[in-house]
Amino acid sequence: MPLLAAMALVVGTGGAAGAWILVKLIAIATNLFWFGRLSAQNVLITDASVGFLVIVIPVIGSLIVGLMARFGSEKIRGHGIPEAIETILFGESRLSLKVALLKPLSSAVSIGSGGPFGAEGPIIMTGGAIGSLFAQCFHLSAAERKTLLVAGAAAGMTAIFGTPLAAILLAVEVLLFEWKPRSFVPVVVAAMVAFAWRPYLIGTGPMFPMAAIMPVTGTALLASAAIGLVVGLEATLLSTLLYRVEDAFHKLPLHWMWWPALGAVVVGLGGLIDAHVLGAGYASIEALLNGALALRVVVALLVVKAVVWLVALGSGTSGGVLAPLLILGGAAGFLLGQFLPGDAGFWAMVGMAGIMSGAMRAPMTGAIFAAELTGHFQALPCTIVAAAGAYAISVLLMRRSILTEKIARRGRHVLQEYAVDALDLLQAGQIMTPSPETLPGTMTVGEAVSFFTNDAGHRSYPVVDDEGRLLGLVSRTEALRWRADRSNADTTLSDAISDAAQPLAYPDTPSGAVADLIIATGIGRIPIVERHTHRVVGILSRQDLLKVRGANREAETDRMRFVRFATDDPGGRSPQTRRR
Repeated sequence: MPLLAAMALVVGTGGAAGAWILVKLIAIATNLFWFGRLSAQNVLITDASVGFLVIVIPVIGSLIVGLMARFGSEKIRGHGIPEAIETILFGESRLSLKVALLKPLSSAVSIGSGGPFGAEGPIIMTGGAIGSLFAQCFHLSAAERKTLLVAGAAAGMTAIFGTPLAAILLAVEVLLFEWKPRSFVPVVVAAMVAFAWRPYLIGTGPMFPMAAIMPVTGTALLASAAIGLVVGLEATLLSTLLYRVEDAFHKLPLHWMWWPALGAVVVGLGGLIDAHVLGAGYASIEALLNGALALRVVVALLVVKAVVWLVALGSGTSGGVLAPLLILGGAAGFLLGQFLPGDAGFWAMVGMAGIMSGAMRAPMTGAIFAAELTGHFQALPCTIVAAAGAYAISVLLMRRSILTEKIARRGRHVLQEYAVDALDLLQAGQIMTPSPETLPGTMTVGEAVSFFTNDAGHRSYPVVDDEGRLLGLVSRTEALRWRADRSNADTTLSDAISDAAQPLAYPDTPSGAVADLIIATGIGRIPIVERHTHRVVGILSRQDLLKVRGANREAETDRMRFVRFATDDPGGRSPQTRRR
């Protein structure tokens, strides 16, 4: 952990630098495509006057992205986070230099030419690539590379949005697939290093400061729950439609390189209807939060932005999902806020927290992210309620999140529910088979061969001395070898196995450690001995370990009632007979 935390100082700096480069590249691409000038100044696409070229410009940008993906790296396609998850779980957390270079460049071209995406997915992939590349320079395990990959991703997200808490929670809920000091501490270090760099590279303060505030009352919490349920349904619908669109593109008789250009035609038509749907839309998010948009524009954002985003992302171009989700959830919250007390901008913030939770299956990230983006931490009770409501709807209606569905379609199913391993909760003495059958050390090899041929009920047996102390283990495999070679038939087992290394465990050994021992040695039955005397007190087999899983499953699903009432069955049946 200290080593990885020290390395995270470098990774955090790299992630912050990657975020700065991405922001500048997006600004340069936007100026080139929409204003015909070479500049890194931040500009809005809505200020451009290009007429019907609004249809052509996104197509040009998407053609460039398609070429980069075809002849550069196919990993730059998509919104970044699923690709990062897949690399962590199935790619030993190794990303290439090509991805680190091409992902921000392709995303800048895509977003700068009007693609309706955000920078968060690309920077997560880019920051992750920086962390992975740095880790690959050293002798580290796949788990340690994962930690630095995720640390880079969290650093990049922190630098872009100024949300270190949400970045850390996103790492835990979506990317790490564990909660261990070895991974958590380095991620925190990297995020905070990036946060320290942010004033010098990106800026200070909340990314979307807002004036609207509302006291957290019972009414506000109920309203937040209602908005969470609505945007949870919205997240479910968007995820379903996204993969329907993606399936439609896969049926086209064209190489996937051309798909982004076809999707960009829809983006251009959407921009012709309302230019607010083009680009990352950060200005639209800020306007939503401050109630500065007319209802007509909000409705256009909700409908047209959804269409162009779904088609563009389904076509396989490069860009993120977070900013579009914030716009769509914020627009829904804003419209619902017309019928709720308080400022509509406040309910837009609540909607943003909910849709991020529902779509990405990251409820705590969604709740904290909305508060950090706006600086309104006093609204946390409302954002948490909305996030929980959307999350509940999402898990009930969708098998997977918008992130993991993409991975599942490649035949790799990812479970986003974390639980403590049941084997880590139990000791060997609690699940072993006590007083196991043993063979005496005085038994001859010939007698052992006869025993395994005629009477043995197991594949191996502990061999003990007169005091019951472990001498070793004899298996059926050894008996077959001895049967073929009769030269040592009169040798005692104590002499025949005296030089053999014997794996063993103690009653207080964690069951998980015994499982690891079985995997490492290939021996399916591990003797359990008293720590001081080495007297055999039990045997722990693979079957015993599987029984733990069965008991844990029963604890999850076997329902029973222990408190009885006067109206219950007068027959006095025990609670065990009323299981369901």
